[in-house]
Amino acid sequence: MPENHQLAQKMRSGEPTFGATFYTGSTTAIEAAGNWGLDFAFIDAEHTPVNVDAHLEKLVLAALLAGIAPLVRVRGTNEWDIRKSLEFGATGVIVPQVGTAAEARAIVRAAKFPPIGRRGGDASCRSAGFAGPGFQWSSYMERENASKLVIPMAESYEFFDNIDEILEVEGIDVINFGPADYSISRRISIDYSMSHPEVDERLAELVEKCHQRNIKVMAPCIPPVAENVDALKKRGVDMIIMGNDVLFLNEGCRRVREAIDTAAKTA
Repeated sequence: MPENHQLAQKMRSGEPTFGATFYTGSTTAIEAAGNWGLDFAFIDAEHTPVNVDAHLEKLVLAALLAGIAPLVRVRGTNEWDIRKSLEFGATGVIVPQVGTAAEARAIVRAAKFPPIGRRGGDASCRSAGFAGPGFQWSSYMERENASKLVIPMAESYEFFDNIDEILEVEGIDVINFGPADYSISRRISIDYSMSHPEVDERLAELVEKCHQRNIKVMAPCIPPVAENVDALKKRGVDMIIMGNDVLFLNEGCRRVREAIDTAAKTA
């Protein structure tokens, strides 16, 4: 089956990795991102019409064939969404609104085979190579446990109230910081640049405590410009989300509108 190993290799080397979020459900957008050498595609099935069905399978396949690792944001801790996303071939699952260690354990239970979790198995799926030549259950489960990323989201004050207990859960690979939802939960100004002192403090706390446990940190870079990339790297962010396909469409349309308005003034 098609697989993506580049993301894991870069993560192990300590290099920062870069990706983008995809809301439109377009395989074209994901393939185009692959052409430009992004490391991961953050495929959203939380806020969009995308479901964990044949449509998501196409998006995962588009990413794999374009050489970009598909990470699927599911709707929550639902074990069927998590298991099916991984069986479709996703490199990892991103789970929103995690606020307790019990929720983190539920994610690991659904995503990892024993002895780490209790993921259900079937060999007639892409992640198992459809039980093709040389298939062995033991090596399949070992490979899945070692290679598939479990990524809870830190996007509420509840997460930070319970941060130490959550990060002690075995099987967590990355924490994705969501500054907008964190700000909503605290009723403070929403700013993806994370300039609000409290949001900046939470990111610093997350990086420090995750790195103590060899857990990576993911965070958004909006607007996706060089100075913001440098700032996130200096803060210790390992996986940087360089905007999203809707932002890219809006930016392109803005430039078109400016060109039209400029031409109208000079006509």
